[in-house]
Amino acid sequence: MSTLTGNGISRSAIEQVVRQVVRERVGMAVRNQMAAASSSPKLVVNISARHMHITQEHLEVLFGAGAKLTVLKPLYQEGHFASQQTVTIIGPRHRTITNLRILGPCRKESQIELAFTDGIAMGIDLPVRMSGDLKGTPGCIVMGPKGHIELSQGVIRAQRHAHLHPSEAEYYGVKNGDAMRLKVNSSCPMVFEEIIARVDPAVKLELHLDTDEGNASDLANAKSVELTK
Repeated sequence: MSTLTGNGISRSAIEQVVRQVVRERVGMAVRNQMAAASSSPKLVVNISARHMHITQEHLEVLFGAGAKLTVLKPLYQEGHFASQQTVTIIGPRHRTITNLRILGPCRKESQIELAFTDGIAMGIDLPVRMSGDLKGTPGCIVMGPKGHIELSQGVIRAQRHAHLHPSEAEYYGVKNGDAMRLKVNSSCPMVFEEIIARVDPAVKLELHLDTDEGNASDLANAKSVELTK
């Protein structure tokens, strides 16, 4: 038998209405969470190992007239790849790194990106620079199977950065050149500051750390990564 409230409505009827309201609100909250998750950009964080970018002119000096880069493995960004071609670089006091991978496609200016510990091994004081910002940077000798070049500049430690499509930049509330931060939740939790946003309609969301940064944060075994402004 139902108990009546003061206004004549049974308690069971009120409980039924309350349950219905709660179900609707919970369902709406879940739907909102799902919608937010589905609209969130897919964050990819990759370790960028030491490598070289090369001009067509330098490629032909090192590998012979008419040489072309051949694809070993496509990279995450469309049209970019690790090539089959590798070189040896020679620094001060004849310190060397062998089998340095060239990434394609060819660029307008050659540059070499190393990690901090690579710089120590090479005897080069590496400046932290954005890709392409090479004025005043150290150089090295680059050896290929057909010849060698002497770079007067272009050896850097790449500034950590995130590639973002304009829609992804809008999601994070950043514009080109803004600094962002990355939290790596792993066995060695770490927060990386000064991650520079590089916004371009030709790219998709990808963040690059060098090998030192990736190893220090145990990125390979991270439970999650969080990118914020």
